[in-house]
Amino acid sequence: MGEERRVHLSKSAPEAYAALRSFSSTVGRLAAEAGIDARMREIVQIHASQLNGCAYCVRVHVDAAVAAGLDADVIAQIATWRESGVFDERERAALELTESFTFIHEDGIPDEVYDQAGGILSEQEYVALSWVLVAINAFNRVAIAGRYPVPPRPSAPAAPHVHADGTA
Repeated sequence: MGEERRVHLSKSAPEAYAALRSFSSTVGRLAAEAGIDARMREIVQIHASQLNGCAYCVRVHVDAAVAAGLDADVIAQIATWRESGVFDERERAALELTESFTFIHEDGIPDEVYDQAGGILSEQEYVALSWVLVAINAFNRVAIAGRYPVPPRPSAPAAPHVHADGTA
């Protein structure tokens, strides 16, 4: 990414950003009331942010996922969820729905995705999760448009890499 200065939308229009944050808080409350736990919320928010290429939001939601108790293995598997066995049926439906919402301009929400999610999630869960996805996609666009920075974190000593056979 270039180093040119970009308009920082949240600073340039703080009232609009405050409204988006308020919307996000409402959506989070609705999700919790519908039974969408923090684990699922963070999984879908990380995945949408990955798909959109929003490094800033990936970092924010990885931090939130860790705080919610997700470990590095689960977080690392999000990008390859179809090939991974770490996600349950509900999370897999949510990840599929995440992709449809993120790429909604391509096919909308295909009937098979809608039917699959509807067969696994309650209507209240589907609605709440849909609003979570609307919110994260909006935040992704704000951060991407402003090229919000993601600087390296202070490094900790690296742990030795251990291969599957136990060798370093």
